[in-house]
Amino acid sequence: MSRDASDPRFAREILPPTPSFFKGGGAGSGSEASARSPFPPFEKGGPGGISRRAASGLLLLLVLLLAACTPRTDTEAVEFRVPVTVQDVTLGTVEDLIVATGTLRALESAQVRVETTGFLTVARGGAGRLAEGDRVRAGQVIAEVTGRDVALESRLAATRKRYESAQRVLEARRKLFAEGLVPEEEVREAETQVEEARLELDRSQLTEDRTQLTAPISGMILSLARDDSGLPVADGQRLERGFVIARIAPTATLIADVDLVGPDLARAEIGLEARLRHYAWEGERFRGRLVRLAPSIDPVTRTVKAEIEVDNADGRLRPGMFVEVTLVADRREGVPVVPREAVAERGGARVVFVLSGQRVTRREVVTGLGDDEVVEIRQGLEPQERVVVRGLETLSDGTRVRVSQG
Repeated sequence: MSRDASDPRFAREILPPTPSFFKGGGAGSGSEASARSPFPPFEKGGPGGISRRAASGLLLLLVLLLAACTPRTDTEAVEFRVPVTVQDVTLGTVEDLIVATGTLRALESAQVRVETTGFLTVARGGAGRLAEGDRVRAGQVIAEVTGRDVALESRLAATRKRYESAQRVLEARRKLFAEGLVPEEEVREAETQVEEARLELDRSQLTEDRTQLTAPISGMILSLARDDSGLPVADGQRLERGFVIARIAPTATLIADVDLVGPDLARAEIGLEARLRHYAWEGERFRGRLVRLAPSIDPVTRTVKAEIEVDNADGRLRPGMFVEVTLVADRREGVPVVPREAVAERGGARVVFVLSGQRVTRREVVTGLGDDEVVEIRQGLEPQERVVVRGLETLSDGTRVRVSQG
């Protein structure tokens, strides 16, 4: 059986129900709307419908969800300040320094050698046998070589007797010649024999004297009676001619030998002040001065040897010590200085950042002398201005900053 589409019953069967809040009409048109609509009303709830209160809750929840998902357009701006450390520009002293290393040595030294074969006996001092480090004066006996070999070589007693005998013969012949009993030739022969006997006696005396080994100069004993292995030689040991018994050097003034390279050599001059440091006395500096520059360059190292004279009156420094030498090539006093880390390179220029209220101002400067800690400012800053020393890596002109310390 066919149905007409205009039949209301046909519409109720094929169309879904429509909630009442999609319909028009006022409060007084409920029955009339129900009659016109093919959907059942739901204001009072019931099977197949929802209440008005539930619909209102759903609508409120939908509004809140939409409000939560909508981004805020009135975000408050946050101000950021760069934390920095600042320091005052002060007046100070700056130096142009040449730093090198060198080895200390004595101004001069003397070696005492055995010149005759014999047995060693080291001389005694106030505290017993002389030892390395003791000070001796020129002419002081250091050791003695004794033994039969020395006596045979010197023959001092025999040559003295021969000389005395030759003198007696000469005197006798002179008397006889005066009386006309002998010719003049015999007198001349006797005089020749006396001269020869005197030479033999002097030679024997010299040999005898050489058994007494004395210090040729005043100074400190740097080495004493050591063999080729560096071990001490005991008394009574037989020594051969040429053995070095001692090495003596004055140590009140020492020399530091340092090597200077090209740029440093151009600034080095005779008379420059020098400061020396040794790790044994950390923090203490010994004074000296540049006294000599070698006239030629070392062909192997391509450096120039410089000699630094060092005062060592207290005797703390020793020959052979390895020291750090600092030469003061130039010095300026009472000039504006800043820490070296306050100066930066920007665009090929040297700049600093000066604190001005809560901002910094970039300023180009001209630097002068300096070292690893401070640098002279010849142009661009005045004393008492405050410059950034830490945190300037990201700064630019006008950056707002926060001073964290200084």
